[in-house]
Amino acid sequence: MITQLDLLHFKCFGFLKLPLGPLTLLSGANASGKSTVLQSLVLLQQTMQTDEWSTRLLLNGSTVNFGTVADTLHQQARGHFAIGVIGESTNCLWVFSGDRQEMSLAVNSVRFSTEAFDNPPVLQHLLPPDSESAVLALARRIRFLSYISAEREGPRDVYPLQDSHRKPTVGPTGENAVSVLFREQDERVASQLRLPGATTPSLRAQVEARLEAFFPGGVALNVTRVPNMNAVTLGIRTSPETDFLRPVHAGFGITQVLPIIVAILSSPKGTVHLIENPEVHLHPAGQALMGQFLADAARAGHQLIVETHSDHVLNGIRRSVKDGKLESDQVAIHFFRSPFAKHSQVLSVALDNSGNLDVWPEGFFDQFDKDVSYFAGWAE
Repeated sequence: MITQLDLLHFKCFGFLKLPLGPLTLLSGANASGKSTVLQSLVLLQQTMQTDEWSTRLLLNGSTVNFGTVADTLHQQARGHFAIGVIGESTNCLWVFSGDRQEMSLAVNSVRFSTEAFDNPPVLQHLLPPDSESAVLALARRIRFLSYISAEREGPRDVYPLQDSHRKPTVGPTGENAVSVLFREQDERVASQLRLPGATTPSLRAQVEARLEAFFPGGVALNVTRVPNMNAVTLGIRTSPETDFLRPVHAGFGITQVLPIIVAILSSPKGTVHLIENPEVHLHPAGQALMGQFLADAARAGHQLIVETHSDHVLNGIRRSVKDGKLESDQVAIHFFRSPFAKHSQVLSVALDNSGNLDVWPEGFFDQFDKDVSYFAGWAE
């Protein structure tokens, strides 16, 4: 597990040490740095996967596009930034530098718990060859993390089919979720993530059972390969009394939550999931269920770092803690505030075993209370 992320001179952060848990929730104002936390890990993954032997950090690729070095540096930086990842038994710190107009940065140094490599001439997956096994394991978590952005694909008539010999991934916009479901539909889901109401422990049955929890009525899926094409179609039935419908006619929320469900249920224990706004296009009750689903995944051994604006997602997690499905110390909650204010940019909020929070700062999921107070005449 990744236990802490350190950022130095990276975008809006001059310096950040962020503790991470099995389930980490990032909340707060827009443009306060929540997405930056996720993007720092995605940047490392993008380079590791795009160019195995690269000695430079690639700012633009198939997952994220940062532009130039100037777009990535903190306003007070002088041409370099650092990303540090701490695991349970080791840590790794990368220091990058480059001219402001360039679109990649050189790896100035790679530092472990016990040694450092300055200006390394050869790197594999951003690590010196023959790195110790604990460091390799930590980097492997980053290389194979699952990232799902807020801008997920909507309903499609046809979905691309991935190469069966590649590691299945739903993709940052969920573009490969239906392909993964088709390829892996008969694989068994880990016992801790199975719903007992499903007909079998297969991925297909468990995905349908999870969708049924979010959209009650009798959800069923029909994934069919298109003849003579590397593509599949998706049929969705929301009631036993109806036929399978094209996704565009089955409710937008289903295609938005499907990539998250498929990514978690199809991934091995220990996978790191970065998820932006899992509540998109979900009813408040569905948002609370999403919080409980994320807690289920953390209990099953996955690690999740989630950016959300939904108090319902938060409350779903709190309910899981109160029900004893997840220990309170397995949840890390961070509230991000404007980097230009005079207070600390990130405030950590503690959760107890009853689901109670130790502090409720101004702006932390309090808009409902503010609006009620306004309607009641208690506040302006």
